[in-house]
Amino acid sequence: MPTRILPAVGDTDAVRSLTTLLSQLPDAEPVTPVTDSTQLIDTLARLASESIDELPEVVVVHERIGPVPALELIREVALRFPAVGVILVTSDVSPGLFQAAMDYGARGLIALPLGYEELATRVHAVAQWSVGVRRHLGAATDVFTGVGGTVVTVSGAKGGVGATTTAIQLALAAQASGRSAALLDLDLQTGDIASYLDVQFRRSVVDLAAITDISPRVLADAVFPHDTGLALLLAPGEGERGEEVTERAARQIVSALRSRYEVVVVDCGAQLSGAGAAVVEMADTALLVTTPDVVAVRGAKRAVRMWDRLQVRKAEETTVVVNRHSRGTEIQPALIQKITGTGVAATVIPANFKELQGAVDAGRVHELDAKGTVKQALWTLAGELGLVKGTESNSHRNGGRERGSLAFRRRKELGR
Repeated sequence: MPTRILPAVGDTDAVRSLTTLLSQLPDAEPVTPVTDSTQLIDTLARLASESIDELPEVVVVHERIGPVPALELIREVALRFPAVGVILVTSDVSPGLFQAAMDYGARGLIALPLGYEELATRVHAVAQWSVGVRRHLGAATDVFTGVGGTVVTVSGAKGGVGATTTAIQLALAAQASGRSAALLDLDLQTGDIASYLDVQFRRSVVDLAAITDISPRVLADAVFPHDTGLALLLAPGEGERGEEVTERAARQIVSALRSRYEVVVVDCGAQLSGAGAAVVEMADTALLVTTPDVVAVRGAKRAVRMWDRLQVRKAEETTVVVNRHSRGTEIQPALIQKITGTGVAATVIPANFKELQGAVDAGRVHELDAKGTVKQALWTLAGELGLVKGTESNSHRNGGRERGSLAFRRRKELGR
């Protein structure tokens, strides 16, 4: 059986050189190269969703791949597609980089300029490893599914538009349908999920920020198992500690959650931090909650434009959720779609705060009346997004897309 090899190279000359050598290897079947990290993850996710047997045995990652740095991309592939062997092609062959590549999950390292003998030896060894892993695990195909859990981010156009309530109910709907669900509070300075669900827990997302390799046991220690079955990873009680959750830490935390839960809902709040932007980038679905009033819609438009400027997410890849909707309001969903340039969820959340007030004041948002119009609408939204077991939403799910991780050195833009 030929060895399928998927090159991930952003440089045109490097693509030509690598594919030429790969085509000369015995029993090798080079796959059409991918040119960036997003395309690589999308391709692997699509193949894994069809059949585990469709995944290539070997992925060759060039050091200049982007926008996600090569080592972080290798970690993501290793976490989500553990039976795929990854080789790093690099000009730096120092012991430090070799050790780092191994720590991030690479199965081999090849020095530039490329040589036929070294490439053939390394590809053969990694391909044997990949075949051996698949044979060893045998029927446990769920280990290889690779796509991982669905990640949905919920952001607010401004404070007070209902992003946290939306995030909680989406996670509850997924959990109630039989899917394992995690709820992450990434509103790092003003997160309220603990208050909304009447939770007191000493651990938070900050406890995972400094850990470079988040094992299942470490993750379980930081997660609070709620009575509803939800796994909660809370914001820190001291808002200033939110700065400890860096962009890289946020990506690792969400990847760890995604590997263990079928649905991961992230409350990103209304303020865009580096950590929040990184998660919005990597999410399968990014929701932006707004109310149908001028100030909130302007805030939504401003957020969409900022996401686009900072290359976090394009407008057409964002879904606006209209909260507190009524037929009498002048600003209807169609107008909001035109103003923001985004998609708008077909399900709107009605304006009926009286249904929520008692549960919010008591910190029991999870006990909303099932017959209430607000809860019904939010759970219908969960079905529309494909979060409820037995439903699918290909328009919102893009195969577990992994997007670029920004350095966010342009912090001044975040304050505008």
